[in-house]
Amino acid sequence: MDENNSGSFKEKMTAVAGKFASSRFVRAIMAAGYSVITFSIIGAIFLILTILPQAFQIPGFAGIYADTVGRFTNLFQVVYNSTMGILALVFSGTFAYTYTQIYRDEEHIDLNPLNGLFMFLMAMFITVPQLIWKSGSIQFVQSLDKSNIVGGGYAVSASGITRIGAVGIFTGLVVGWLTVQIYRFTIKHNWSIKMPDSVPSGVSNSFSALIPGFCVALIVALINLILVLVGTDLFKILYIPFSFISNIADTWWGFLVIIFLVHLLWWFGIHGATIISSFYTPIVLANMAANVNGSTHFFAGDPMNAFVIIGGSGATLGMAIWLAFRARSAQLKGIGKVELVPALFNINEPILFGLPIVYNVQLLIPFICAPLISGIVGYFAVSTHIVHKIILQQPWPTPVGLSGFIATSSWEGGILSILCALVAFVVWYPFIRHYDQTLLKQEQAATHEE
Repeated sequence: MDENNSGSFKEKMTAVAGKFASSRFVRAIMAAGYSVITFSIIGAIFLILTILPQAFQIPGFAGIYADTVGRFTNLFQVVYNSTMGILALVFSGTFAYTYTQIYRDEEHIDLNPLNGLFMFLMAMFITVPQLIWKSGSIQFVQSLDKSNIVGGGYAVSASGITRIGAVGIFTGLVVGWLTVQIYRFTIKHNWSIKMPDSVPSGVSNSFSALIPGFCVALIVALINLILVLVGTDLFKILYIPFSFISNIADTWWGFLVIIFLVHLLWWFGIHGATIISSFYTPIVLANMAANVNGSTHFFAGDPMNAFVIIGGSGATLGMAIWLAFRARSAQLKGIGKVELVPALFNINEPILFGLPIVYNVQLLIPFICAPLISGIVGYFAVSTHIVHKIILQQPWPTPVGLSGFIATSSWEGGILSILCALVAFVVWYPFIRHYDQTLLKQEQAATHEE
């Protein structure tokens, strides 16, 4: 009876999590997350050029840098601002485009993804200017305070227009979702202008988007107006829960909860990293941008692949190397040889499903505890400033050592990455050694029976 109940629970949990992971909203967010990688790498290259003296503290290097490459730092900053400074538009714009595309393909509605994108941009910029109700009319906020420069309602900083940067991602997601739903509703109810087939497609698309676009503008503007009348605006309202969740995720216990949930879902055979990262991606991107401007968040960029899940979920790099060279059972040695190279690039599906780890009670403890311990080491080292804060987002397949170096732009970060991998292996070692001995005995028993 207990086994049946356990099996039923696993099936229900797998079904619920699987349904969530395959939902249109999550798939669109994941596509948005991938789109940001290119921009963040480009921005990272030019940011590195501006911080070379801090990354390489070699005697005399700062002077040489100032007389050569340092002359162009403002230009490098402009390029950086043109990538990370518009992150809300890139991330949320890709979300709106993909979300529209998914509805078009799966509900067979006459939606144009480009129209969804452009309507989102329009709606987003309705929320960007800061407005107030003053003297009986709506007015733009004006401020020349050094810490809060606002002109014509647009808050600006050295990174550009503030609200279209990383801090606007959450607002962009909500506005993007609302835009696509309004667009979808109007088209499903035939609230659009139909043009004859003889009219060029470009002209036809423009007219077909007229009524949906007007509805999007009207609804977003009305929502913002109501909020302005009560002393706030849409951006500020949406930033409250985002800021609250961000503060929790940036604590040591919040970070550990995230790690735990990722691996608990993986143990049930569900891609935990995909599901949980769909929630925290906006947070780490915003924190990374804030770190560049002087903040000291740990949960920024990609701390998971830099210091936690090195070798893949479960922090299995050290274990994979041990399997390839020290395992005695044929099953584990074979899996180790297959997994050795992929593990260097944080890919470990052969181990997750071949060892297996999924639904394997014997390996549940190290699978969850190894990344938790490496996460604690990484968090402590960065939060106590032993290692430089994370200011760049490295590509997730970046090998151990190099990932930490890129993320923090410091050699200390590279050493920390290696240390975290070693600590995770220490957790894995007694469990995987015992598991190897168990399988070896089973293989030997099977050989004797033959």
